[in-house]
Amino acid sequence: MRSCKTIHVISAHAEGEVGDVIVGGVTPPPGDTLWDQRTFIAQDETLRNLVLNEPRGGVFRHVNLLVPPKHPDADAAWIIMEPEDTPPMSGSNSICVATVLLDGGIIPMREPETHLVLEAPGGLVRVRAECKKGKAERIFVQNLPSFVDKISVSLDVPGLGSITVDTAYGGDSFVVVDAKSLGFEIVECEARDIARLGVAITNAANEQLGFTHPENPDWDHISFCAFCGPLTQSDTGLTGKSAVAIQPGKVDRSPTGTAVSARLALMHAKGEIVRGQSFEAVSIIGSRFVGQIVDTSEVGNRPAVIPEISGRGWITGIHQHMLDPEDPWPGGYRLSDTWGV
Repeated sequence: MRSCKTIHVISAHAEGEVGDVIVGGVTPPPGDTLWDQRTFIAQDETLRNLVLNEPRGGVFRHVNLLVPPKHPDADAAWIIMEPEDTPPMSGSNSICVATVLLDGGIIPMREPETHLVLEAPGGLVRVRAECKKGKAERIFVQNLPSFVDKISVSLDVPGLGSITVDTAYGGDSFVVVDAKSLGFEIVECEARDIARLGVAITNAANEQLGFTHPENPDWDHISFCAFCGPLTQSDTGLTGKSAVAIQPGKVDRSPTGTAVSARLALMHAKGEIVRGQSFEAVSIIGSRFVGQIVDTSEVGNRPAVIPEISGRGWITGIHQHMLDPEDPWPGGYRLSDTWGV
């Protein structure tokens, strides 16, 4: 079989959300910092298109590129490629990466716990993995500082009217809406409508509210819309459903680690949760992430929380993506039947 490029991938998912990991066949992109390398990947688009577009990818797929860390404290580093963004951080993808690093033998596993420091484009995240019989059974990720941007502001959404929303950052940027007030129970049959409306809300929020990270002005948009169900008391703290609409129009199958982090920041600001109390987020397919606030901090002049999220990841296969030099679609393709809503 001839190929002008062969990319080695270990496929994985975290609580249902696909997060494949490139482990070979790609040289590190140019850049003095991981953020510079992330920016090159985002602007160049060659690798993104090859692995995310059809026929090798699809709107359901995220792909992570392992690269040597830039920070001296990091054990490994990675760049996240999502359908429309190349973000600072991702909870489900960090769980996939940690699972692949440990279950794949790339970094030695220590039982009963392995501790890692991973470098995301947005900064360092600390990982604790519960390990048993050669399997990383549960991954705990201490996320980037998360903070509230706006609380209870009005947003006009075409075809919907005026709604009240919050905006927050949890390693990525969110507009947060009350699912029940919009008629959603967050069940599987609502996925298409949540995706469609979520994209419209995200677009409206970017036009009317905007977002700029106070310490990283390059991150100047809202990425996602998080539909949050009501909070209820559990034996260990609080629980609630959530569904995140991802551009260009899909629903995260996991509870979305950065959304859990953003919601924790909002809950803390509203007095709904205290440090050390747990919050269990339940996804549209019933999978679960558990989050808690382990510390407080500041981002710029804004109060922030340090969230820890945990979930499970599984390896689903090993692939070699190839590119025939005569393939008429070297960058792949996207069609609106799946890529647009």
